[in-house]
Amino acid sequence: MAVAWLVVAVLLLFVEMHHMAFYALFVAIGSFAAAIVAWVLPDAIAAQALTCLAVSALGVWLVRPFVSRRFTRRAGGHVARGVHGGLVGQEALTLDTVGDSHHVGHVRLSGERWLAVSGGMPIPPETPVVVTAVEGTTLTVWPVDSLHQPPRALPDESRRES
Repeated sequence: MAVAWLVVAVLLLFVEMHHMAFYALFVAIGSFAAAIVAWVLPDAIAAQALTCLAVSALGVWLVRPFVSRRFTRRAGGHVARGVHGGLVGQEALTLDTVGDSHHVGHVRLSGERWLAVSGGMPIPPETPVVVTAVEGTTLTVWPVDSLHQPPRALPDESRRES
């Protein structure tokens, strides 16, 4: 059973390296702790599972906030609260022409490529924009330099998510 816990821990480390959310990391550490318990007490499956659960929960509860703050400070990133809560108000850069819901473009935000639509007029590539709304995986953006106020985003069910 110790080998199974080690395999789970290594797989979770790979997941963590891809997502960098600092949840899988602590479950991986819990799995390593469970592997140690499995090596000492091979028949105590419940003790192994409880060890994994306790170590994981303590890591997420006590250590994750500190690690997240340190990582964000060093990487110069932005930690978003909620699913989309941290995206509205962020600045991005258009990668191609961003138009209405029938002429979806792309922006670069925090190092990632996002689908984007404008609140009206087409926005040319390489234009700094601000996110005014989020619907699914599509951002509604408005040029930073514009003298006009951004329009209030209205739900548009015709948006593509491709």
